[in-house]
Amino acid sequence: MKNSKFVFDKITKLFEQGLISSRDLTTELITILKSKRDEIVFKMKLTSKDEFDVLTKRVENLEKKIEKFKPQKRKKSKQVKRS
Repeated sequence: MKNSKFVFDKITKLFEQGLISSRDLTTELITILKSKRDEIVFKMKLTSKDEFDVLTKRVENLEKKIEKFKPQKRKKSKQVKRS
């Protein structure tokens, strides 16, 4: 319940600041959730801070590579009408 209240507080602050566009809202939500994820992982002491930084950079690089490949979908060819 405490974590959900944190997220709701962040969302209300975003609306108060005037971030109404969906793109701004989604980027802010993703940033908030990533920071909470990082905080939880760090508290669990699964890795050291140095290892965690290296792993996050690797994940970011992989996400960039995935984004490069997404737009390269095959375009459908137009069908010609028969007369």
